Amino acid sequence: MELAMNTHLMMSRRFAPLFWTQFLSAFNDNFLKNTLVFLILFTLAADQAASLVTLAGAIFMAPFLLLSALGGEIADRFDKAFVARRLKFVEIGAALLAVIGIALSSIPVLLTALFLFGVISALFGPIKYGILPDHLERKELPRANAWIESATFAAILGGTIAGGVVSADGIGVAVFGPIMMALAVGCWLVSRYIPATGAAAPNLVIDKNVLRSTWRLVSELRTNQRIWRAALMASWFWLVGAIVLSILPTLVKNSLGGTEIAVTAYLAVFAVAVAIGSAIAAWMSQGRMVLLPAPVGTALMAVFGLDLAWSVWGLQASAQAQTLSAFFSGPNTIRVAIDLAGLAIAGAFLVVPTFAAVQAWAPEDRRARVVAAVNVVSAGFMTLGGGIVAAIQGAGVSIAGVLAGLAVVNAVAAWLMLKYLPTNPFRD
Repeated sequence: MELAMNTHLMMSRRFAPLFWTQFLSAFNDNFLKNTLVFLILFTLAADQAASLVTLAGAIFMAPFLLLSALGGEIADRFDKAFVARRLKFVEIGAALLAVIGIALSSIPVLLTALFLFGVISALFGPIKYGILPDHLERKELPRANAWIESATFAAILGGTIAGGVVSADGIGVAVFGPIMMALAVGCWLVSRYIPATGAAAPNLVIDKNVLRSTWRLVSELRTNQRIWRAALMASWFWLVGAIVLSILPTLVKNSLGGTEIAVTAYLAVFAVAVAIGSAIAAWMSQGRMVLLPAPVGTALMAVFGLDLAWSVWGLQASAQAQTLSAFFSGPNTIRVAIDLAGLAIAGAFLVVPTFAAVQAWAPEDRRARVVAAVNVVSAGFMTLGGGIVAAIQGAGVSIAGVLAGLAVVNAVAAWLMLKYLPTNPFRD
């Protein structure tokens, strides 16, 4: 029955065009980002490459902190479907700039294109989540969010793989260009089928001071206690996910003796597990805004995170395995895959019900701005988490130590979530 309902949702014009717009856009983001990373690694010395890869991540993330509030105001002021179409049309130009950057092998041009993709994604974020309650029934929101989260991580995986494949024998514009442009044009074409919503707040005056509007929206978010708590819980998922995925390549290379192929395999495990966890979370909700799975999922993240830390504690790769079969015959590699899957499934238990609750509880005339404020908080959590982990690692703490510390913090977060749960644990 659940499968039939999900299939019906995916075949409906109320949801399918938005789903595929989000998937294609996220795929293109990650395709560009990973191709740029490979170009940096192939053309620069190791010390320069490391700092530029970090800079690329910061360039993409900065617009989420600075422009999400503006995106929320625009989405509430105008028809969300109209804004989505305009943004995806502009994305074609950003894709063309990326193709030019590859043709010239110009890292500055590619960084500029990546920044433009970050701007578009930041402005589109309040639309993709804010529009769901406009077209879907309240009971459909958990399932729709499950699909969106699954699409996001599938796009991260797909973009990473595509970037690696395109870069395997040198990055050529003849391969990169058609893929990049086809994805951008396809995304725009699909976005044209998103149904119109009308303007939620047609008289809203947009504040062009992005720092002031960002501060105001986050401050307003804090005035609604249950939405604020749900926002913090959803943001916690992105913090944990960002930390785990950021240390994964180093963990695979230095502790397990794997190559990029092994990293991709673990990313695939993570993406599939997020999809499975999202489906289970949607099924558990039964169309209700029940947040008990959130602290349960966070507690499970602590358990799997602690086991992951234990699995890699003291491991030091003696030689790199060149094939997946050789890699997974090594010590604790399968156990690490199980722990990553457990973390991903538990994380979906956290994020799916909490974001669905934010959408359901937000007032209709300011829903996009509420989503924008949550996106700002999530971006802040991810940035802060990344900075803290970088500082800890810089102080000489091992990856196993970072994972153990994260597990302890997850346990504390689970207890706080349960103590301050903004709803009855078992019903709306």
